[in-house]
Amino acid sequence: MDPQTVALVGITLVAATVNGALGYGFSSITVPVALLFLTNRVLNPALVPIEVVLNTYVLWVNRASLPNVWRRMLPIVIALCPGVIVGTVLVSQVHPGWLKFITYVTLLPLILLQAAGFRRPIRSERSAGIAFGAGLGVLYSVTTISGPPLAVALSNQGLAKQEFRAALGFIRLAESSMTAIAYAYVGLYSQESMALIPYILPSLAIGVPLGAQLIRRIRPETFRRVCMSFDAWVVAFGLSGLLRDLKLVESAAAYLLLVAVGLLDVWLLYRFFARQDTHDAVPYSPPGTATQPD
Repeated sequence: MDPQTVALVGITLVAATVNGALGYGFSSITVPVALLFLTNRVLNPALVPIEVVLNTYVLWVNRASLPNVWRRMLPIVIALCPGVIVGTVLVSQVHPGWLKFITYVTLLPLILLQAAGFRRPIRSERSAGIAFGAGLGVLYSVTTISGPPLAVALSNQGLAKQEFRAALGFIRLAESSMTAIAYAYVGLYSQESMALIPYILPSLAIGVPLGAQLIRRIRPETFRRVCMSFDAWVVAFGLSGLLRDLKLVESAAAYLLLVAVGLLDVWLLYRFFARQDTHDAVPYSPPGTATQPD
């Protein structure tokens, strides 16, 4: 195997472990790193059929909670279709370099919002879901990533853990299936893309069950936050390089973006772990009792 293939195997193993732990994250980890040496037109058609299978598995495992959430998620799913069509046209027509740029520019604020623990409940789910679904369809079909915005949106809606995973599986199975069909219609599947799949599948077979075991030993929120930190650094690095490659910034000043994102992420990490320590330091008080200072 050449170095790029070895890197892809390693990346997808880590990404599959994250997906097994959180119920999402496979593309969120794979795409930012793999785009450093592949293009969207090669990478996306390899990932989408795999995601159809992966999302089917996630939905099946959490099928008991699906009746509680599918009606609430239906406006998002219906609105995915026009967004997927627009995004597929972009993938097939836009220059690979600019497509990478669009991918990174879109992902970076979404990752940082999730890293910051952004929470704001959506009051009008139906109308907001239609607008959100259309945007999500464009984002997924261009990048194969929807985990960060979905996690931000769904975590604000008061869903239980299994309901959250069922909603994720339902929406992500719909978007990946629609995108798989759209890619086939415009002829994006190529021999180069299909050749990547045999190297990715073993990573999934090992990583998904590994992640399911790992999350039992680590706080889910801590695990998620570390993953977001990794994503932020990778996306900032890739975007800084593209600023030079596309001649938007023709000096090393392009990497000031990486420095800025790094400093912001370090501050967000410090704030997160400081809050965790404060939470751990508060002693437990049974209901109806008060904790008295020493």
